[in-house]
Amino acid sequence: MSLNGLGDQSGGELLPALFPVPDPDPASTARAGRRGRRTAPVGTDTPAAAAGGEPDPTRDLSGPPETAEGRQLVFFGAETAEPSVADLVGLLAGPGEVVRMGGTARLSVVVDAAWRVHVLVAELAQRGLAASWEPTEDERHAVRTSYTRTLKPLAMAWLRGAAKRPPAGFHLNGRRLRLWLAAAGVAEPPGFLLRLGAADQQCWEPVGRALAAVGLAGDLLAPELGGPAYLITGRRRLRRLAELVGDPPPAAPAPAWPALS
Repeated sequence: MSLNGLGDQSGGELLPALFPVPDPDPASTARAGRRGRRTAPVGTDTPAAAAGGEPDPTRDLSGPPETAEGRQLVFFGAETAEPSVADLVGLLAGPGEVVRMGGTARLSVVVDAAWRVHVLVAELAQRGLAASWEPTEDERHAVRTSYTRTLKPLAMAWLRGAAKRPPAGFHLNGRRLRLWLAAAGVAEPPGFLLRLGAADQQCWEPVGRALAAVGLAGDLLAPELGGPAYLITGRRRLRRLAELVGDPPPAAPAPAWPALS
């Protein structure tokens, strides 16, 4: 069951049933049109690499920009720069996997709900990546890209043999957190869970440090306690999470996305 990543069904197959299939986000469509006129930088996973155009944290910034509706944006939030392939490290911070084949690589993630498939296929399409999905034996959904040279730098940075490891300089921002949340974020009142890869123990500690660095220090839950996952609690941290990831995608149920409150 596949899509080309741009919204066209392949072989007549459909995305998992949803209530109904959401219309494209007008803001996302506008951003995608602008991206068609330039190439986003890919590869090095450091703030200085301008992966996605993050603001320089050393600059003296007088205040956050505003949206067309007058709502202030948060620096390093999901709405402060256009999407880039480098944002996909947000999936790798969670349960996402990347594998290499020759000079290409493919990214995949297994999700537990149909709405996540819709969101991730759209997010991958915004970054110029074809995506497909298929049901798993445990009634979940596997979302994956095609093998592409575009993802080779990501795989080279994150793979040590077959094992996944965050590279030096790994950090999180709003767009990366948004992808992680879309794939594996779960409301767990009074907090929010960000699920991790069950076999990625070597990733858990550096990912936790990256969360703390953006004001989202969380408690690491062991598998026997409902993890592996980081549990984000506290009104200030939950508001920070909501600010960073931005407005919910059209397909996301309201309780599944952190809200400013």
